[in-house]
Amino acid sequence: MEITLEKLQPGDAKKLYEFEIENRDYFEKMVPSRGEDYYNFETFKIRHEALLDEQTKGQSYYYLIKNENGLILGRMNLVDIDKSRNLGYIGYRVGGAYTGKGIANRALKLLLETLNWQGIKQVLAKTTTNNIPSQKVLEKNGFNHISTSDEEFVMNGNRLKFVYYKWTI
Repeated sequence: MEITLEKLQPGDAKKLYEFEIENRDYFEKMVPSRGEDYYNFETFKIRHEALLDEQTKGQSYYYLIKNENGLILGRMNLVDIDKSRNLGYIGYRVGGAYTGKGIANRALKLLLETLNWQGIKQVLAKTTTNNIPSQKVLEKNGFNHISTSDEEFVMNGNRLKFVYYKWTI
């Protein structure tokens, strides 16, 4: 399956909302919930506009992972960009029906290839101790484990910690 990374656009709101609704249960098994408001379309549109505003200002870059037919398979975000430190934070999610197919791995590789022209030299990432697939994606793309938090939190009945990674050009 061919994939592309496409910058988030105003016209993506409805299809992205549908993608998030369709995958909500799957995502919330691995990451904390975004809250009930996120799944109200009117609120979602407001948040979508805020993301686009951040992107226009160069504070964050939001991408959709799509297949050759334009179907949204996932998201890849570079957020909290600090231009003075040439640093950003990565986040991504792939829909449940598309996991285990190397999509996150290929999408992250595509994103990392674009960073040089964006002036980003370092990317930080975090995941949870139970999200082994995400840890593998980061490591396959040259991210190094830098630490695991001491603090535990409970999500879906599991005691977890955050695991932190770093990638440098």
